[in-house]
Amino acid sequence: MQGGNTLAIAGERATGMEVRTQNVTAALSVANVVKSSFGPIGLDKMLVDDLGEVTITNDGATILSQLEVEHPAARVLVQLSEMQDKEVGDGTTSVVILAAEMLKRANELVKNSIHPTSVMAGYRLAMKESVKFIKDQLVVKTDKLGREIGMQIAKTTLSSKIFGRESDFFANMAVDAMHLVKETNPETGKTIFPVKSVAIVKQHGGSAKDSRLLNGYVMFGGRAAQGMPRVVKNPKIALLDIDLRKTKMAMGVSVVVTDPKKLEEIRQREADITKERIELLLAAGTNVILTTKGIDDMALKYFVENECIALRRCKKEDLRRIAKLTGGTVMITLADMEGNESFDPSMLGVADEVSEERIADDDYLLIKGGKTQRACSVLLRGANMHMLDEVDRSLHDAMCAVKRALESSSVVPGGGCVEAALSIFLENFATTLGSREQLAIAEFAEALLVIPKQLAVNATQDATDIVAKLRANHNAAQTDATKAELRRVGLDCISGKIQNNLAAGIIEPALSKVKMIQFATEAAITVLRIDDMIKLHPQEEGQ
Repeated sequence: MQGGNTLAIAGERATGMEVRTQNVTAALSVANVVKSSFGPIGLDKMLVDDLGEVTITNDGATILSQLEVEHPAARVLVQLSEMQDKEVGDGTTSVVILAAEMLKRANELVKNSIHPTSVMAGYRLAMKESVKFIKDQLVVKTDKLGREIGMQIAKTTLSSKIFGRESDFFANMAVDAMHLVKETNPETGKTIFPVKSVAIVKQHGGSAKDSRLLNGYVMFGGRAAQGMPRVVKNPKIALLDIDLRKTKMAMGVSVVVTDPKKLEEIRQREADITKERIELLLAAGTNVILTTKGIDDMALKYFVENECIALRRCKKEDLRRIAKLTGGTVMITLADMEGNESFDPSMLGVADEVSEERIADDDYLLIKGGKTQRACSVLLRGANMHMLDEVDRSLHDAMCAVKRALESSSVVPGGGCVEAALSIFLENFATTLGSREQLAIAEFAEALLVIPKQLAVNATQDATDIVAKLRANHNAAQTDATKAELRRVGLDCISGKIQNNLAAGIIEPALSKVKMIQFATEAAITVLRIDDMIKLHPQEEGQ
């Protein structure tokens, strides 16, 4: 044996400083991937996967989820951006950049022989104070601000996307879509805006400006037979997960028939089973049938005669959404408790009208006006699929941002304003502490400045100069009560000037900023706690 304390393991072990440096380097390399795609003048990334599928995007979460990151510490950052995407929908790039910067600075402190626990305690304290400061000083309540505020939020989110210049058009669309699906919970009286109620249909051809918002649910696929009507008013919609084809014997079932006449009866019965099912549906007053399975010609004949619209091979998720919209229930089987088959009319969904429309080259089914809640669909047009996918992601981000702002009814100025204000506030706060955490909080304050710096760099401005100006303004706002207005000052990336971003309409949901700081701090602390990494070698299979 070598020295007394070597651990006999089939693998390698790295401890202390070595692990920390490795982890920080890995985190920084992940952040560097998304750094240049940050902000309104960020650049796009082109990702090609192992099958040669190309994704062109500058949405942080999309970029990182496409990267297959090996290093465990770097994977923490990837999960971090996914989390931000789920919780807020926007701010995925900034959260990664901030977390990596915090890690880098924490690592410097640990090198200067400050215990990681002190650093973590300082970071936690700084996080709490930051959130408090945002809520007390920077938040602007939006109850009194109408549609305009939604527009500005959507425009701010969209400005960093592929069609930054067209942001008015899509911002309008995002805000209209969110207002169409607005619901109020009768018990709590809270208003919610379910983003999932907005279906996004992509159809290439035309230009991005040809996209439109349709009030109703749009489903890909036309009527199953030509004889069916194109429009049904006040439809009763049956949502089925049942095969409406001739019933066949189950696999592996064999029947020995001695009398040839019986063979004909079996055939007849097979056809009748389906016919009875269809009669059950029609007796309940159904005139629109949507099923995830097939419908054969014999079944279509009955539907055509009764002037119903039938659609086969619908997607399950479409049916679930339609069920929510129309108040119907998706039926998996028609069997009832007695062992017979029955269909209860209460299972039917209702709407104002179901119609088939031809959009570009494909047929779509439009369901307008539901019973329980509203739904709307956005039909996106664009030159090619890459562009449509990117527009889809951007619009989703914008709708999430609008939803967050409207639900929490509080916004903050964008363009590095919050970060610069927090940095000044935390530096002053750090000097009031007489403990070790002081250093960690000062570094946290410095780390926050990475956001305005990166914004300025991507906007091809002089970062040092701009950040200095921003800080000077925020310092004045926090020390001199007469200049309190300056606390809303942020950076305008296009002109490179410092301006009042609240007045300029560059705003973000407050929730986005709060979550960003909380998530980034948590992620930095998670990685910082690690001081030992043991990697086992894969066992070799014996011959």
